[in-house]
Amino acid sequence: MLYVRSAVFQLAFFGVLLSYMLACLPALVLPRRYARACIKSWARTNEWLLARICGLKLEIRGGRNLPPGGALVASKHQSAWETISFLHILPTPAMVLKKELLYLPFFGWYAMRAEHLWVDRSAGATALRGLMARARAALEQGRQIVIFPEGTRKAPGSAPDYRRGIVALYRDLKVPCVPVALNSGLYWKRRDWKRRPGTIIVEFCEPIPPGLDGKTFLKTLETRIETATNALVAEGSSPPPQ
Repeated sequence: MLYVRSAVFQLAFFGVLLSYMLACLPALVLPRRYARACIKSWARTNEWLLARICGLKLEIRGGRNLPPGGALVASKHQSAWETISFLHILPTPAMVLKKELLYLPFFGWYAMRAEHLWVDRSAGATALRGLMARARAALEQGRQIVIFPEGTRKAPGSAPDYRRGIVALYRDLKVPCVPVALNSGLYWKRRDWKRRPGTIIVEFCEPIPPGLDGKTFLKTLETRIETATNALVAEGSSPPPQ
């Protein structure tokens, strides 16, 4: 059944994606809120498909740790799932994306219209300055700046590799940073088309206040994310009690 359900989901996923891309084309020339609404609706629909077809549900913990309005959100990155689902979990997210993604037909158009944040990783300090300027503008609009501090997906149990780009954003934005732990990699694995049943848990951890030095901040961030993520992975890997 896993293979059948996963195959059905893949067909539904791409069918719905294409339908949204075509139906929402007018949003590319309307005010930006329409593009954001289309993206949020698509992400919710994807969540519904996962639950109904694959038996993969969502549980959110620690929502009270997410401050109202603008915030810096630093998340563990195990799967493509969170790249999609944060679009509807968070009120008004501004995702930090690789610049290359903006060149993708349709996806890049909507990402630019919704004012998600891009970074050219080959441009070094110049790219970082541009990212910080765009992040400040998004923060002033009350949006949540979402960044994956490891820069790439890591399978559950992999050694962490936190990069210092998040430190520059933390220093520049001067707002609390909300660490996010999750266990999505147990169910939506990298380079694997199968979608396993279960419950993806997203946990918003205690915010890190602004003003820490870079080394202390990065260590605190890694400790909070990794400790909570390891617990969620262990919880998801354990069979439910009979």
